[in-house]
Parts: sequence; structure tokens; C-alpha cells
Amino acid sequence: MTTFQANCPQCGSPVVFRWAQAVQTTCPACKSILIRKDLNLERVGEVAEFPLTGSPIQLGTTGRYKDTTSFEVVGRIVYEYERGLWNEWHIRTPDGKSGWLSDALDEYAVSFQVEKHPPLPSPTAIRPDTQVPVGDRHDFLVTSVTVANYRAVEGELPFSYWDKTKVPFADLLSVEGKFATIDYSEDPPLLFVGTYESFGDLHLSHLREFSGW
Repeated sequence: MTTFQANCPQCGSPVVFRWAQAVQTTCPACKSILIRKDLNLERVGEVAEFPLTGSPIQLGTTGRYKDTTSFEVVGRIVYEYERGLWNEWHIRTPDGKSGWLSDALDEYAVSFQVEKHPPLPSPTAIRPDTQVPVGDRHDFLVTSVTVANYRAVEGELPFSYWDKTKVPFADLLSVEGKFATIDYSEDPPLLFVGTYESFGDLHLSHLREFSGW
């Protein structure tokens, strides 16, 4: 796997990108948020103090999706919404593919971005129980629409994400049980499709240890 290394412009410490296509990372020494521009790094902020989410997943956790696709956790975004907090863990596969492991209230979903799809409804037009076409299929129904606040970020991400505020998300489900989410943090919005998974089926290792476990 090709990696990229540079020095932090704030403290001079070495910063290694385990996923070479990453656009943003954080310095492990001074907690600066760094944006990659060609071969240079630009400091754009500092990591906020992380809220406690109680998740056993952490940077460096590894697992398997559908028993066939191995992955490693390389980044995280934490959101706050009306029911509490949830983590979006950025995962990468050995072939360099980028995906997400959603971790909220002991529910887990793995999804990957769909680049080509029909136009998605605007955040003001989307409603629960409405049908949304995804690719050649038209059987995805909106199950919920959530407005979340960005709380914190760490590790490597495939895009610049450090100054967001409130972001709408729409979750969808197909009759076959596939999961999809529409992320309105970008314009046009981003579409991710995958499946809900049980904790055991993800075969996770290198988990965070809690006192008393």
C-alpha cells in the first residue's frame, strides 16, 4: 500500500498518511488539523476535545465486511443529534477503496460512495416514506431525516471536513435490506450504499479497551 509522509507545519513532527489518497489528517503530536495540498501540508485548525461516545472502535481497528473485504479504520467524524452522538469511521481496504463504518447506539452500517446515480432530492424536499431512485433501482424508501452538528474529527479523511456546522442526512432502506444515506454536507449531495451489520459479523480486532473489561 502506497503511503505519504510529510512534516507537520505547526510542530515539525512527522505525519504519515496510511491511506495515500487522504486529503485531511491530524497531527498525532500537536493535534493540528492538516489539509494536504500536493506535497505540502497546511494547518487549518486544531482538534476539538473529543466527546466520550463509548465506542470500542478506534483508529487502527481492523475488520472484515461480508467475510471477504478486509478493512482498517483510518479516520473519524463525530456528529451530535437529538438522540446523542454517532461516529462515522473512515475505513480503507487493501486495494485503496474508501468507505464508512457508521456506529450509533450499538447499530453498525458499512457503506461505500456511489459516484453515478440519478439526481437526488434537495434537503428541503426529502421526507420520510418517500421513494428515491438509486442507480437502476427505485425501491429505496426514506426512513429518517436527521440534522446533525459536527463535533470533532481525527485521522485521515477523503475530503476536507473540519469547519462544518449543521448537516442534514437522510437514511434509506431497500426491500432487500440494503442501507443508503444521503449526505448533504456537499453540493451536490453525496450518496453512500451498503448494509447494516452486527458487531460480531464485522470481525473487529485492535479494539479500544475499557477499564473493567
